[in-house]
Amino acid sequence: MTTLNIGGLIPESVVDGPGIRFALFAQGCKHDCPQCFNNELQEFRQTRLLTIDEILNQIQQYQSKGVTFSGGDPFEQAEGFAELAKHCRKRGLSIWCYTGYTYEHLLTDPPKLELLKELDVLVDGPFVLAKKDISLHLRGSSNQRLIDVQASLNNGTIILYHEKSI
Repeated sequence: MTTLNIGGLIPESVVDGPGIRFALFAQGCKHDCPQCFNNELQEFRQTRLLTIDEILNQIQQYQSKGVTFSGGDPFEQAEGFAELAKHCRKRGLSIWCYTGYTYEHLLTDPPKLELLKELDVLVDGPFVLAKKDISLHLRGSSNQRLIDVQASLNNGTIILYHEKSI
């Protein structure tokens, strides 16, 4: 049974994407962004191991309409998060994901690509302190993009997410 190393979860988040979402925070991140918002989640250490079924039961308990993967970096556990995302998609949930990797990099890494294919919106790129902008919607620095993943994959070019597009 697949387990994920989860550094935290918020069953009813209103800041990790549109609407009320179930937010999961992966433990472990290689990007080491200065002044990371979730600095305590960067270290690769075992925190809370949850099975896919345990996570799905919690999501169902809160009747979430959407799920957000954040971290740390969910792409460090790409295979497990891809499996979870497939189950979430079958349940009709929208799936957002925050990562320090760029969309272009994810296309070149087969395990990471499998997770990417399951997402609706990807917020990509590392947090860059010099580009910090608190006026930005749903991201911390201006280099980060909100990408409509399904439209981007279908068109072969990056399509940015707009509030009404998904």
